Amino acid sequence: MDLVEFVRNLAVQIMIVAWVIFLITWIIGWVLRGAPIPMTRLKKTGHSLVEDAVWAAFWLAMGGTVFSLIIFIVNSIGSPMPPPPTNMIQSTSTP
Repeated sequence: MDLVEFVRNLAVQIMIVAWVIFLITWIIGWVLRGAPIPMTRLKKTGHSLVEDAVWAAFWLAMGGTVFSLIIFIVNSIGSPMPPPPTNMIQSTSTP
């Protein structure tokens, strides 16, 4: 496994964990916000969790996009150049 593959796999694993944490936070926020509890402070905490989770999802998506773009550029620069085309035209001589 080369360095690029290691970094790619590590980034994918970190992104998966981050998306799971986002989903859990978003669900907990909506549960607290929609709970029939007469405590406004708890409902405001739920609203804050939902808002923070949405911002986290935005930045996760942006970071994933930038990281994928970097990997694409590295792969296209690091790949070997194709061989030059050869002239496949055969000369035909008429006797």
